[in-house]
Amino acid sequence: MSDNKKDLIELSPLAIAGLKPYEVQPGEEYMNDKQKAHFRKILESWRDQLMTEVSNTVDHMNDETTNFPDDIDRAAQEEEFSLELRIRDRERKLVKKIEKTIRKLDSDDYGYCDDCGEEIGIKRLEARPTADLCINCKHLAEIKEKQGAK
Repeated sequence: MSDNKKDLIELSPLAIAGLKPYEVQPGEEYMNDKQKAHFRKILESWRDQLMTEVSNTVDHMNDETTNFPDDIDRAAQEEEFSLELRIRDRERKLVKKIEKTIRKLDSDDYGYCDDCGEEIGIKRLEARPTADLCINCKHLAEIKEKQGAK
């Protein structure tokens, strides 16, 4: 396996939760309690890991802040902090989306497309646990987005 693929697997929500992909049993009802528990563990582990990163960033910035006499060193540190803050801002938005998804799990709406109401599918949810559109509706939304951008 290439290093890039290995890195992607290690960073996936499944890897964060330490879980193997859910294996659907023949005749198993979609979004049963076992499946919900599986996805809840993925989502909560992912959220907790992101929150730990936020805490680590604050600690890192407090520990590493130095008043460099050299302008170039100071600028490099500011750029590093700026990049780190942008990453954390994206992760903050992701945490909100994860929490919204957990609320959908609590209300039994998880796993169903927000547009058409069809099942999103276990494999798609494994790849993107916060997905709220089935693949067909997502594809249509992307086409509409591209047409609107032209």
